[in-house]
Amino acid sequence: MFQDSPIYDRLIAECGDVPAQVRREAERVSRELELVMRPLQSPGLDRPHSPGNGWQRTALLPGPRSH
Repeated sequence: MFQDSPIYDRLIAECGDVPAQVRREAERVSRELELVMRPLQSPGLDRPHSPGNGWQRTALLPGPRSH
């Protein structure tokens, strides 16, 4: 990217290749997120995920609550 750039080469020597480190870390996080965000599927069941499947929060009605 920075061909013939003594300032950039000096920064790399002093601080390390920070852009390359950030790129590697971003790729690692992206891979982990991809694994986590995949819907859980049982073997043999290959159905698409629909909005009704999974965790849902139910709304509380206004008014007094019994504890």
